[in-house]
Amino acid sequence: MKLTINGKEKEIATSQNLIELLKELDISESHIAIALNSEIVPRTQFATTSIKDGDTIEIVHAVGGGSG
Repeated sequence: MKLTINGKEKEIATSQNLIELLKELDISESHIAIALNSEIVPRTQFATTSIKDGDTIEIVHAVGGGSG
């Protein structure tokens, strides 16, 4: 299946949901946010949110820091 991930088309072999996609891409679940077709997906729904051919996914890594 072909997905657009962070603006780049990528062929995905086996993933059926967002948790599987993160594992396939070797991305840790911690400190990230995911938007599927421009809709933010709550972390609690990663395992139950299906993905399909043609989906657009944005994966954003949180960066620690603060003012100082």
